[in-house]
Amino acid sequence: MKELRHSDMLSHVSGLGYLPRWAVLLLDVLICMTAYWVSLLIGKGVFAYQELGRDTSLWLQCVSTLGVQIICFWIFHTYSGILRYSTFVDTLKILLSVFLAGAILLLTNYIIFAVTAQKYFLNTAIIIYIFVAFVLLFCLRVGVKTIYETIRQSAGNPKVLIYGTKAAGIAIAKMLRSAGNTPYRPVGFITDPNDKQHFQLVGMKVFPLNEKLIEYMQARNICNVIVSPIKMQEINPAKDLQLLIDNNIHILTTPYFTEFESMSEQNAKRMVRIDAIQIEDLLERPSIQINTENVRNIISKKVVMVTGAAGSIGSELVRQVQNYNPKAIILLEQAESPLHDLKLDLSNKFPNTRFIPVIADVRNRERIEEVFADFRPDVVYHAAAYKHVPLMESHPNEAIRANVLGTKNMADMAVKYGVERFVMISTDKAVNPTNIMGASKRIAEIYVQSLFKQLQKDNPNCTKFITTRFGNVLGSNGSVIPYFKKQIAAGGPVTVTHPDIIRYFMTIPEACCLVMEASTLGNGGEIFVFDMGHPVKILDLAKNMIRLAGYIPGEEIPIVFTGLRPGEKLYEELLNQKETTIPTNNEKIMVARVREFPFEDVSKNIDQLIELTAHNKPFMTVQKMKEIVPEFISKNSVYEQLDK
Repeated sequence: MKELRHSDMLSHVSGLGYLPRWAVLLLDVLICMTAYWVSLLIGKGVFAYQELGRDTSLWLQCVSTLGVQIICFWIFHTYSGILRYSTFVDTLKILLSVFLAGAILLLTNYIIFAVTAQKYFLNTAIIIYIFVAFVLLFCLRVGVKTIYETIRQSAGNPKVLIYGTKAAGIAIAKMLRSAGNTPYRPVGFITDPNDKQHFQLVGMKVFPLNEKLIEYMQARNICNVIVSPIKMQEINPAKDLQLLIDNNIHILTTPYFTEFESMSEQNAKRMVRIDAIQIEDLLERPSIQINTENVRNIISKKVVMVTGAAGSIGSELVRQVQNYNPKAIILLEQAESPLHDLKLDLSNKFPNTRFIPVIADVRNRERIEEVFADFRPDVVYHAAAYKHVPLMESHPNEAIRANVLGTKNMADMAVKYGVERFVMISTDKAVNPTNIMGASKRIAEIYVQSLFKQLQKDNPNCTKFITTRFGNVLGSNGSVIPYFKKQIAAGGPVTVTHPDIIRYFMTIPEACCLVMEASTLGNGGEIFVFDMGHPVKILDLAKNMIRLAGYIPGEEIPIVFTGLRPGEKLYEELLNQKETTIPTNNEKIMVARVREFPFEDVSKNIDQLIELTAHNKPFMTVQKMKEIVPEFISKNSVYEQLDK
């Protein structure tokens, strides 16, 4: 018997067709006929009915009753549902239709008696009929639903526990029980470790998340856990799910089921989609709240320019900017195909926003001036930059041209054409830089900050230059997570540079959200740093990604240490050791107090640096960078000899 229950011979049940409406109606009519005769038998046996008029036929009474009942079924469409997906709504329809039929029959009987002094129906039989018919119709649906779910539960589908005991978790359990398009079989719920209550939900046990649960799951071959979307918001996924991940439990999640409570299971079942949880879900933090009204005040009815618009950060900035009713958004990008794809996507999703794609390179001063002269932007978000550390370590001249010259061109044109706010996107690698990329971004920071301080002396209403720093963003082009995913998909090995290397991570929407907020907080010249949360050990990240993919780290997917890359350091800093921070109105954003430089000296040094890039002498370029940024100490790089 046990083997029969766990075999797949019943797996076809979920694919069975549904009874047509006429068949459901016919079944209900037969049940109502039975209910009427049962009500007569009960009446005769219990209440000793008096005989009605001789002209009254019991069959005629039955036919009349069924006729009225069919009309009531039609009014409430009780036959339009699928029996095995019956819900409370279906039960209510049956109850109303039976009570309405009984009320009509009683009223008819009263009218006939008032006119002829004869009773066509037995009033007591009608009242009994109401209750008997409802009970039998209800039992039919409950019986079909129970039998179907029992057969599906015995069809050999993998068992799953659901983490979350609130409405979302219960909704998932109900959908899995009734839906025919999912392979999972719910057998219980998981609650928080400190929850000591012992109870059941929808007939299934609830277990606290602890070591005993792991033993229980292993003993019963339960390898899957579904985390409800609401529960994902309540917990710290990276911490609270680690016990499951460490024991190779496959963690799944679902889309949001907010509409489940207002729709029938028959319709909701089509929405059941179970996805494997992603590493990004574990690293996400609670959603950030910003002052949207302040953002709207600086963007609404304004022309906004985003450089590097087709990049990871740039494209998300564009999507967030369009929420605040800008007059137009200038999509400045030098990569043709990505810009074309972005424009098509944006036009399709946001047809009411004016997007203007512009092919331009921030390194080309003449072209940038043309763009500013043509469109006269009010707000600029400067995200265009070279960002890959190892590549820039091999091409310092290109790093200077893109990150320093490009920023200088944009900043100078912003001043010349009266831009209100200029927001530069920087990086945590600009703090105590150990590589070319970080140092080039620090030089760009110095330029825009010193430029603002110089302008402010003569014009308090000058362009406000604001800098934002943050660390790695999840899923950005070329970041570690997509790279690890490709390696795991290929069967490994997963390559980690060093066992102790750590990084800060932030989601792209989160980073851009804070950029938008910082652009409203700044009065000019500030460098804003973001609360990046706790750093993540890259080795732990790799192991968790391997486990989430269903493999055992080090056994099925090997991990190989390749050594630190040129310019790479074990940890990133968000602030220089000599810098301090002051809080803002947003607890996630702080202002860095940094060393200021005279603009005359900065401008002269940067002009010399840019001129050096034309000679293709990398060591000369890097030497000049180190003069401008004294804390720039190369690590694991050929340029270390310049520090001796």
